[in-house]
Amino acid sequence: MADQADQQAMDEVVRFTSELIRIDTTNRGGGDGNERAAAEYIAEWLAEAGIEARILESAPGRANVVARIEGTDPAAPGMLVHGHLDVVPAEAADWTVHPFSGEVRDGVVWGRGAIDMKNMDAMVLATVRSWVREGRRPPRDIVLAFTADEEDSAAYGAAFLASEHADLFEGCTEGISESGGFTFHAGGGLRLYPVAAGERGTAWLKLTAHGRAGHGSKVNRENAVSRLAAAITRIGEHEWPVRIIPTVRAALTELAALHDLEPDFDDVDALLAKLGPAAALVEPTVRNSANPTMLQAGYKINVIPGHAMAYVDGRMLPGGEEEFAKTLDRLTGPDVDWEFQHREIPLQAPLDSPTFAAMGEALRHFDPDGHVVPYCMGGGTDAKQFSRLGITGYGFSPLKLPEGFDYAGMYHGVDERVPVEALHFGVRVLDRFLMGGGAV
Repeated sequence: MADQADQQAMDEVVRFTSELIRIDTTNRGGGDGNERAAAEYIAEWLAEAGIEARILESAPGRANVVARIEGTDPAAPGMLVHGHLDVVPAEAADWTVHPFSGEVRDGVVWGRGAIDMKNMDAMVLATVRSWVREGRRPPRDIVLAFTADEEDSAAYGAAFLASEHADLFEGCTEGISESGGFTFHAGGGLRLYPVAAGERGTAWLKLTAHGRAGHGSKVNRENAVSRLAAAITRIGEHEWPVRIIPTVRAALTELAALHDLEPDFDDVDALLAKLGPAAALVEPTVRNSANPTMLQAGYKINVIPGHAMAYVDGRMLPGGEEEFAKTLDRLTGPDVDWEFQHREIPLQAPLDSPTFAAMGEALRHFDPDGHVVPYCMGGGTDAKQFSRLGITGYGFSPLKLPEGFDYAGMYHGVDERVPVEALHFGVRVLDRFLMGGGAV
């Protein structure tokens, strides 16, 4: 980036982050959301730079934006750069500033979406606009997708695009999106930059316990509430066995080396205990998991209901789906049925790819003392949907963060915010990575 254009991009990324936050795109689930205003905002700023964008609605208000920037090498495979426009709900009374104020204070942009993930939307928008100003084109086609509904099932967003508009992503072989390339302070001055090359699969479950309805004063050995409570307790207390996938093995190997340790994969929990703060990067992804989150039963205190329901947030590692299902069958028992309310596949991406290497190079260029490590996301992203089009997904939304900044805590948390300097770093890294073609 030339100096003047660089400064304009630096100003724009802060402005775009703040103004996108002010557009309330709360997704309450079950179809209750509206991303239209944010989609129009993105499309207008792309159009202002001469980049044609399409707004695609899957339902009234559930809007997505897709644009293609042609590269200089027609033979090169395309790259998808995607970010979601929706955010989870925020209770204003709990926040220091209003969650939809987009306030810029003391070098920090505040509000819902500052990290998850209107910051990345703004960084991408500022970056591609700088290309137009400077007359630059990336080596490979870059397809931009700003999606609806990532915070629920993706049915109105990436799933809709992948199934109904697959032609817009023709030629794309790889993609980048959220949750990677951020600074993780591991103690003793050690700065890590985790780049996501995997995701656990989503297994949101509905449990239904069956029993015999009756009067609350009577003995009832077939109480649906008791049966459900017992099953939920077994699920909540279950210790899932360690399962080390290649991405996590690579992460543990590199983290152990940075801590002058020999990785012992026969006792992963002991190894994690020696890694200090860095253990938090891999601890959620050495096992499958299932956490009870919601309970529903009964309608009157003196009536034993004939059935009771619970909901469980389950996550499955690549290759761990069969184990997950068999374990749930055993833990729920004969009187409690379970089913997938929402299910999505786990993902893995190659670590020996030129693209992974290029992400690391771009990060180290702007932070030479940083250490790039692979990791697997504990949750999931829209990359699951785009994988159905043969697109390999990485988590790469770069941010250089100060020590003490609780990045993980910002996701769906109170007082979500992002430092201005982190946004500037992200624009520079994205520009270098994408203009290098992702090392096709």
